[in-house]
Amino acid sequence: MQIADRKAATAAYKERKSVAGIYACRCEASGQLWVGRAPDLATIENRLRFTLRHGSHRQRSLQAAWNAHGPDAFRFEALERLEDEDIAYVLDRVLKERLAHWRAKLGAEAL
Repeated sequence: MQIADRKAATAAYKERKSVAGIYACRCEASGQLWVGRAPDLATIENRLRFTLRHGSHRQRSLQAAWNAHGPDAFRFEALERLEDEDIAYVLDRVLKERLAHWRAKLGAEAL
């Protein structure tokens, strides 16, 4: 990749609009379900998989399931997208409310 291409790719990444929301992480082998919130749904799966691969995820039950069943047993999905909340404190409050809603609806653990 040439320098100009790399600069263009970096600029495009910085200008992209992130979409916050609520996501689910499901272990198909055990049936366990975790629900979390993220300021950028496009990057959360990669971040979770990274911490799980390194054995450093703070949610012990998720890490234990990962260790027991391996990465192929896990599926990630966006449950809800919040594209219109630009003010950080409003977004944080809305994410907390929606996370509580989805945890109760699905009977899931929090991430």
